[in-house]
Amino acid sequence: MTSKDIITIPNPLLRERSKRIGHVDASTQELAEGMIEATLEWEAGREHEFGAALAAIQVAQAYRVVVIRNDFDDKSNKSFTVFINPEIVKVEGVPQEELEGCLSVSDIYGSVARYPKVKVKAINLDGKPFRVTATGFLARVFQHEIDHTNGIVFVDRVTDPRKLYRLEADGKFTPLAAGEASPKAKAAPNEMGAQ
Repeated sequence: MTSKDIITIPNPLLRERSKRIGHVDASTQELAEGMIEATLEWEAGREHEFGAALAAIQVAQAYRVVVIRNDFDDKSNKSFTVFINPEIVKVEGVPQEELEGCLSVSDIYGSVARYPKVKVKAINLDGKPFRVTATGFLARVFQHEIDHTNGIVFVDRVTDPRKLYRLEADGKFTPLAAGEASPKAKAAPNEMGAQ
């Protein structure tokens, strides 16, 4: 799988709910490995972003499989954890707004409110259930990716169009111009994590 397999808005597949994996087998492992390869290849072509995570639907595979990078602070660490049938079982705290990007929404970021702490249950590649408690950016990534498995893209959660920004070639954000095509239909220059 390559970065060319990553689909973008307005592809209607991004609005579909993904199917649960009933049995973890070699095809599940192959899908997860392909997703990681596609994410890393996408990242290699982006100067100011890194690939934080990817849901299978983003490579046109309607299965509840998510891969999440193990270290968001070290781009040289290219290891990921695979979450099969991930589900948020508990949220905590008051939702906080922060910028989010997405491999399926090219160069657009938006301010999205997410819970600061979530508890997630999933299955690993050995078919064994496990649970994770996530806070901060990792909690945001889980919410973003699990939204993908339910046919929701982050721009659907941006409540104010004035909170949508374009990432420019120099790594800076500019507000989306009034009248510019909304990504629903169609900061500082730091590296931004896209999921």
